[in-house]
Order: sequence, then C-alpha cells, then structure tokens
Amino acid sequence: MYYYLALDIGASSGRLISGSLVDGTLELNEIHRFDNGLIQKNGHDYWDIDYLINELFVGLEKAKKLGITKAMLGIDTWAVDYVLLDKTGNKLKNPISYRDHRTNGAIEEFTKKISKRKIYEKTGIQFQQFNTLYQLYREEESLLLKADKIMLIPDYIGFCLTGKAVTEVTNASTTQLLNLKQKRFDNDLLKKIHVSEKKFPPLIEAGTVLGRLKKEWYERYDLPDCEVITVATHDTASAVIGTPAIGEKWAFISSGTWSLLGAELTIPENGMAAFQENYTNEWGAYNTYRFLKNIMGLWMVQSVRRNIHNQYTFGEMADLASQVVPFQQFIDVNHPRFTNPENMIIEIQNFCRESGQTVPQSIGEIVSAIYCNLALYYANEIKKLESIIGKKIDSINIIGGGSNIAYLNQLTSTLSNKTVYAGPSEATAIGNIIVQMITTGLLQDVKEGRQLIQKSFDIKSYHPDINESYKSVVNQYQTFLEK
Repeated sequence: MYYYLALDIGASSGRLISGSLVDGTLELNEIHRFDNGLIQKNGHDYWDIDYLINELFVGLEKAKKLGITKAMLGIDTWAVDYVLLDKTGNKLKNPISYRDHRTNGAIEEFTKKISKRKIYEKTGIQFQQFNTLYQLYREEESLLLKADKIMLIPDYIGFCLTGKAVTEVTNASTTQLLNLKQKRFDNDLLKKIHVSEKKFPPLIEAGTVLGRLKKEWYERYDLPDCEVITVATHDTASAVIGTPAIGEKWAFISSGTWSLLGAELTIPENGMAAFQENYTNEWGAYNTYRFLKNIMGLWMVQSVRRNIHNQYTFGEMADLASQVVPFQQFIDVNHPRFTNPENMIIEIQNFCRESGQTVPQSIGEIVSAIYCNLALYYANEIKKLESIIGKKIDSINIIGGGSNIAYLNQLTSTLSNKTVYAGPSEATAIGNIIVQMITTGLLQDVKEGRQLIQKSFDIKSYHPDINESYKSVVNQYQTFLEK
C-alpha cells in the first residue's frame, strides 16, 4: 500500500496524518498530534520553529513503526509569517507571530507612501495589519540586511528537510507582495520596504516535487523513505481543495482559528466593491483564486477556554451555549481588540458594557455570544459575497474543526437562509493529500479528488429553520456593523 503523509500545522496544534486508498475510499489515520503556541521573548510573540520540525520527525518515526516504509510528504501551515536565513542557510531568529503587536498602525503608516487603492489594484489582497508586507516594513533593519533568504513557514520546513528553497504561490500570495497581473513579486512594493526580490526563493506552483529528505536526517532518525511534494502550503488553500463542493453554486467557510468565508474563482475580483469590503484574492492551486473574507473564528472560543483553564471541552461549551437565549448582544467579532487580548472573556464583557448592551456572565452566555455573532457575521458576508461576484449562492460548505459544532452550523444555515454541508473536519490534511495524489497520478484532477471526498467522509446537512425573528436580527446586525 502506498501512503501519503500530510503535516498540517495550525496556530494551536499540529498533526501528521496518513492517507491511503482503501476499497476506493480515502482512509485517514492520525499518526501524531502536538501542541503549538507562542513563546514570549523580549516583548514579542514568537513561534518555536525548531520544536515544530522536531515534532515532525517524532511523527515520521511513529509512521515507520506503524509499517510505513515509503511515503510522499506534504506540508501546510498558516500564512504570512516568515523565517530570515543567513548565507549559510541558518535562521537568524525564530519567526515572530502574526499576532504580535509590532505591526500595530503599520497599515496607516505604510499607506502614506502608496495608497490602499493602488496596493489593492496590484495585489488584490485584503488589508490585515499582520500581512507580511507590514511585518517586513516593521522588521529590524539590521536583520533584513543580514538576511540572504526570506522564507514562509512551510517552505522553510521543506528547506530544512530537503535543502531546496522555494516559495509556493498559494502562501506567497497572502504576503500582499505578489502582483496579480505580473504573476511575480511587485518591485514597487518591495522597494518601499527596502527588500530585494532576490531574497525570496523562486516561485513555484502547488503540486511541485521538492525532493527527498536529506541523508543526514536518516542518520539521526529512523524514518520512512520520504519524498516531499510542495502542496498548497497555505492551510486554507489546502482546505479549499479538501472541500466536497456540494451544491451547484457553493461557498465555503474554512472554520478553525480563523473563519475564511468565500468562493473559488477562476478570475480574480479586485474591483471597487471587493476593495471596499476588504475581500482578498489569494492564489489557489491549479489556476484558481480563493476570493474570501477573513473573519475571527474559533480563536475567540479557544481563548475563552484557556481563560477558564480548560475547565470544559469545546463540546460542553457548545452545549452550554445552546441552553441560553440567543442574540442578547451584538458584537463585531472582527474588531482588532479580539485579535490577541490579555483575557478574551473580559474583552467581550467590556465591549458589551461600553456599547450599552447586556453583559454576558456565565460561560454559556459568553460562548453563545461568540457563536451567535459569528453566525450573524457569516450571514452578512454571504450577502456581500453574492453581490460582489454577481452570483447567487445556494449552499455553504463548512470545513475544518468548526464543522463539528452543530449549534453554530444550524445558526449559520438559518441566518443565511442557505443549506449548510458540514465536513470533513480534516479538510486541510485531505486537500494536502489530494494534491499529492494528483501529482503522483493517482487522481486526475481536483474534481475527481472532490468526488473521492464526497464518497469517503460523512457530510452532515443543515437546513434553514423557519423563524421570522431571525430574519430581523440579521438586518439589525447589519445596521449595527454599519454604525
């Protein structure tokens, strides 16, 4: 049996998952799971990249013990963060996290040099203060001068494994440094941050074979014979490939730490309406674009759980939320204050108090406020998405960890008045594996891959409840956001 291994690392955890075809269906097996989180040093939030790479080797050794002696390996992670390397290929420091506060105010400062409209015309990428463009703008000048290479996180891990340096496009597009028309790094933007294009390894497409693991790793670890394929290295890009695409005109919500809501397009949409609503055109695999909006996601619930020292499971928290009266307050879940507060519970309560609304007290009330407002935000954005792309959406495919939250899925279906298809929860790892299978010829294309997903995994459906009061609350929420 031939195995495909997916290393999928998110902001809170990572996993190594194996995939193989068994009786015509895709069978997954989680081999290794590990925590991920920020380390604080000298007033900044960093990722411990050496720890993450070591955990990959722990997982690969486990795979070997399970009888996996030969496999392909694909790597996907979050976007925008990077590692600076010197001329010998060694990192100059651990990568700073996108949640670090160093880029506060960077957009306002940078757009005095070049207008937002001009940047959007060039890149089609939404304005987020943590985009690589603004991180590099605020990077230490001395480190940038020393840097021989700038590598995004998954490309850096691939480089450590194989010694080959590349920049994969689905992740590179999130930097807000790629030019949509020229299909390369935009020199005008690079000049304004004093970075040479030569510092970035060459751009490559998802599905490119990177190479075999370096000999030195086999001398240190008992590993399978692995060949690395550069998949869609941005986890959302892999998740969209791993979407079952049910419905004639479907949208997606990749529901995890972030909620990424959008549609898969073959032509980017960077007109005035998309610019005004801050939608992004991230490059996808196989000449597609992820036209989407970044929405605060389960990070808020994850933070609440940390605040209460993991007293409840996520399932228990959702149950508590479903037992309270919904829609007791309106919250702008995308407000920057919720990106990385010291205490999420206090931040939510302060927001409600400052806006003269009912202040949630119990954990059920706090979590209900989050889920209700996430669903309201989704419904509001679906209407905007339809307007911008000029196409009616008939279904929403929810993938990722959030696909398991029945309470949120039902709210989303009812408030948006769309059928919701929930699952698979491991869409990112699945999309990672689908690209590997296409590259090795096991699958013909993404369409065949999605048919395999529909056949292999349990996809739950949710249909709108007939509730007139819910329609009015969506309109009220839209008015609230516009204030």
